[in-house]
Parts: sequence; C-alpha cells; structure tokens
Amino acid sequence: MSEKPTVLFVCVHNAGRSQMAAGWLRHLAGDRVRVLSAGSAPKESINPIAVEAMREVGIDITGNIPQKLEYETAQESDVIVTMGCGDACPFFPGKRYEDWELTDPAGQPIEVVREVRDAIRDRVETLVKEIVPS
Repeated sequence: MSEKPTVLFVCVHNAGRSQMAAGWLRHLAGDRVRVLSAGSAPKESINPIAVEAMREVGIDITGNIPQKLEYETAQESDVIVTMGCGDACPFFPGKRYEDWELTDPAGQPIEVVREVRDAIRDRVETLVKEIVPS
C-alpha cells in the first residue's frame, strides 16, 4: 500500500451507503487517504435521506454525484469495500477487499438510515486504524 492509500467504496446505486462511507472516511482521515466511491448502476443523485442523516453529524455530502464503477478506478485502489454490488466488482490480486453487509437506505425512514450511518462510521473508524500510518 502506498504512503497515501486509496479506498474505493462501492454499492449498486452509489447514492447511499457508499456515499456515507466516503463522507465518513474524508471526515475521519482527512487528506491522509484518497477516497473514491462508485456504483455498478448509479442513480442520478444521492439519496436525500442519506444526505440528511450525514448532515445531522456535521458531514456534508450534498455536492457528491453518483459515479459509474470503472475498471480503472478499482485497479488504482488499494482497498475496495463493497456494499452489496456482488459480481459487478472486478477482482484484482493483491488488493484488500472487504464486504460490508449493511441495510440499503433506499426507501427507508430516517431512523433506519441513522442506524446504517452509525454502523458505517464504526467500520470506517476501524478501517482508518488499519490503513492510515500513525
């Protein structure tokens, strides 16, 4: 892994879980990590309930735009965290892969999205401890 690791968060629509995870990682690791997120079938915009849940903890993800998962994006990443994209994620030997089983916030009430947000925060905190040089 390079001095500044690249982390790619992937979920199907790149509108909820992966965007929240990217927001948390930017917030917790700052410029010590390069953060990317993408989806196998991206939506037009981010889930407004996910935006609201993140706003509640002081993280603004409103400017993020769902991105299509590209082969090159995955190839340049040191860590790839999937959140339900299944076979759509390419596999590269030597990369670190994690699959986070999380409820899809699409169509869920804010209470459920808050639980997902907090579960993502816990996992991102652990990831930061594991990959960011002290």
